[in-house]
Amino acid sequence: MKIFNFHLMPYADADLDAIARHGSAWVTFSNSQFDPKKGAELYHRYLDELEYADKLGFDGVVLNEHHQNAYGLMPTPGVLAGALARSVKHAKLAILGRALPLLQNPLAVAEEYAILDNLTHGRFIAGFVRGIGAEYHSMGINPVDSQARFNEAHEIIIRAWTEPGPFRYAGRHYEINYVNPWPRPYQTPHPPIWIPSQGSTSTITWAAQMRYTYCQTLSPIAVVARFFQAYRDEAEKAGYTATPDQLAWSNSIYVAETDAKAMREAKPHLEALANRFLGMPVEMLLPPGYSSIESMKRVAATKGRQEGKIQTAEDLVRQGVVIVGSPATVREKLAEYQDLAGFGTSLTKTQFGTLPRDMTKANMEAIAEEVLPYFRERVPQANTKVAEPAK
Repeated sequence: MKIFNFHLMPYADADLDAIARHGSAWVTFSNSQFDPKKGAELYHRYLDELEYADKLGFDGVVLNEHHQNAYGLMPTPGVLAGALARSVKHAKLAILGRALPLLQNPLAVAEEYAILDNLTHGRFIAGFVRGIGAEYHSMGINPVDSQARFNEAHEIIIRAWTEPGPFRYAGRHYEINYVNPWPRPYQTPHPPIWIPSQGSTSTITWAAQMRYTYCQTLSPIAVVARFFQAYRDEAEKAGYTATPDQLAWSNSIYVAETDAKAMREAKPHLEALANRFLGMPVEMLLPPGYSSIESMKRVAATKGRQEGKIQTAEDLVRQGVVIVGSPATVREKLAEYQDLAGFGTSLTKTQFGTLPRDMTKANMEAIAEEVLPYFRERVPQANTKVAEPAK
């Protein structure tokens, strides 16, 4: 198994009571709550933590993109990835991912990602997402156009990376007379492409057909296992057998000397993440037109039913959304979940919610010493064939 350090870069100094009064940390939470002096310190702290993850031996470091919220301070992840591209010496560098439908010109991402791929000498992983429903409120994009804009933007980027330019692209949403980006990607034909999702049926089907790595976010492990099986089923329909390398599970892990101590320390910070930073009305998460009826029912069944319910850290552990405990407990649970769901990569948040610097550092060190060595060569009981490269 590969274990990446996935950082959400939350505004950890947020007033949690203010978030509760506003009803969400997303879209409508006033930016008057952001203190630039505290924000600047957080950015430097979080970059330090990702650089430290590289030194500790994590297989990759991961950023993502969200807009107008206190949950994650990465509206333009390429800026932060650029800061890490030279300081992270060994680990992969992943952006999971850029929200393609929000772009005015997808060539900007083709160029940005190609630069990062060159700077890292081919250690870059390219993530593409549609963006959650809240992004469409924030950026003023009609969610009805989301899928079509994503499809066109993806096509432009892949063609820009793989076809000699200049050539013309004419679509419904994008029209570009000269597609001819410099530089080209370092990797041939392009960086690996990973597709995060909350469980959209169409996204799972498309990712499997494209043979892209599929990343499941923020779900109980039993749900993750079902979504990963859906991916494997779609791969079989497409004529190949999916492998663990094509499946990545996003989670949070906290390690301390004993189970009781780990729960005591992690509890307030996990609950801040689940109940303050993540909370939003279902209409904000799934605006009309964003998803097909089938996908909306499927995602709402696993996500929306939690709306308004306070999630305790014990709930999150019991559901298998997070892993908290002693080194032995964490190793046991991670192995159990890997066998259940069949994934080959753990996208592990070692910092979450309001977890402070010292506790994050200790957690990272404990995972590096007590977890990473036990999983270097571990694979799930099935699906152990090496993944075929994306076309």
